[in-house]
Amino acid sequence: MTVAAGLTSAVDLAVSGVVLASTLGTALKALAAALGGLAILWLGILMLRVLSQPQPEPPPPGELRKVRITYRCSLCGTEVRMTIAPMEDPEPPRHCGEEMSVMAPIED
Repeated sequence: MTVAAGLTSAVDLAVSGVVLASTLGTALKALAAALGGLAILWLGILMLRVLSQPQPEPPPPGELRKVRITYRCSLCGTEVRMTIAPMEDPEPPRHCGEEMSVMAPIED
C-alpha cells in the first residue's frame, strides 16, 4: 500500500462518515419534527374535547349558591359580605332603612 492509496482511503472514509452523520442528523430532525407535530395535534384535540363538553346544569331553585358580593350602607358605612345566596344575583340587603350599594370587588 502506498502513501497515496492510504491517503485516498482515509479521505474516502472521512467523507463517508460526514455523509452518514449528515443523513442521520437529517433523519433525527425529521423524526423530532414529526413527534412535535403529533404532540401539538394531540393537545389541540384534547382542548377541543374539553371545550365541547356541555355546561353543568344550574342547581335547582332554592338551593344555596356560592357568591362573593360586598355591600356598603351609604348612610353609616357598614359593610356586609354575602358568601351564600339562593340565586346568583341576590337583592341587596337593607340597612338604615335603605338598600345597600354594591362595592366593586377588591383583589385580595
